[in-house]
Amino acid sequence: MYIPRFISALSNTSIMAAAFHWVKVKAVCYATEDEDRIHDTMVQLIGTDDEEVFDIDISEGLHGNPITVIDANLTHNKECERIFRNLGADVLTGILDGIEDRIDEDDTFYLRIDKQKAVQGIYEISHSGDVISITGKVAAHPAKKEIAIKVMKEFIQRLIPEQAPSQ
Repeated sequence: MYIPRFISALSNTSIMAAAFHWVKVKAVCYATEDEDRIHDTMVQLIGTDDEEVFDIDISEGLHGNPITVIDANLTHNKECERIFRNLGADVLTGILDGIEDRIDEDDTFYLRIDKQKAVQGIYEISHSGDVISITGKVAAHPAKKEIAIKVMKEFIQRLIPEQAPSQ
């Protein structure tokens, strides 16, 4: 049977399936914070300043103070992957260490990054309230938590740079 050369070449390459259906990155900017600085931090994390990616909603706090919510909604695999690459190996390793607790029964992934450190260019997993939240619907087929965990483990492991051999 004749198989064209380009099809044969394709069979030797791995086609990566998308890890996410969508990813949402969200930060709340309080009246005491510099909105432009928080927006710039999100641009740095996401890797794009495309205005169509961002939604900005201004509301009022309990005491009348302005609160700005900055959302970025991503649906392309490259965009989603870029966020995780930008987080760095330490954060990715931290995600792997607790991956089972970061995915719910609906295959949604949750991560919180310290917002104040992110403004300084340092990405660190946080458990406090002042965060940039990253939420994503894992592309698990069939849609089961254990499949979503497997998909995320493979996705993260692919992104962690290989360690140089020790001498």
